[in-house]
Amino acid sequence: MQELDLMGLKCPLPALRTEKALAALPAGRRLSIVADDPLAPLDMAHLCNEAGHALVSTTPLPNGGWRFVICRG
Repeated sequence: MQELDLMGLKCPLPALRTEKALAALPAGRRLSIVADDPLAPLDMAHLCNEAGHALVSTTPLPNGGWRFVICRG
């Protein structure tokens, strides 16, 4: 599984970089993302709904932020 570290980036950069990374993956492949932007949970859910990807999990990180696992549609 590929991992994308987007800590410290502010909206809309986490969503834009996630979209670009997903576009480079084959369908069915998973991408793990870590981000600490306060809007990241909303942005990742919206990105998945709009583009047909599956948001597999959203897990809070102990140091703040979240880990998202997205399966490319």
